Amino acid sequence: QVTIVESGGGVVQPGGSLRLSCAASGIGDVWYIIGWYRQAPGKQREVVALINSGGGMEGEADFAKGRFTISGDNVKKMVYLQMNNLKVEDTADYYCCLSRFGEDYWGRGTQVTVSS
Repeated sequence: QVTIVESGGGVVQPGGSLRLSCAASGIGDVWYIIGWYRQAPGKQREVVALINSGGGMEGEADFAKGRFTISGDNVKKMVYLQMNNLKVEDTADYYCCLSRFGEDYWGRGTQVTVSS
């Protein structure tokens, strides 16, 4: 059974930083894509950044470039999202998603609020 658990959200002032963590279990030793999505109030869920189990980038939103860094540890089955220079518009629920064999597994999300 695949389990995805996010952590690290919180409240931060504009210009601040947060590091989100995602722990995946039950994956097995297979190829997968894992990464972060976000959903702001009243908006659709959107991709933030994705990597594959080999550590290669699979996608990154324009808003993330230069501010957010995704990284992963395939041994520990962890993926991280370092977010710097946060803006009010980054306020959203952030979700970790793992894709394997054509199926997607989602965590429950962690809330990020950027506010002065």
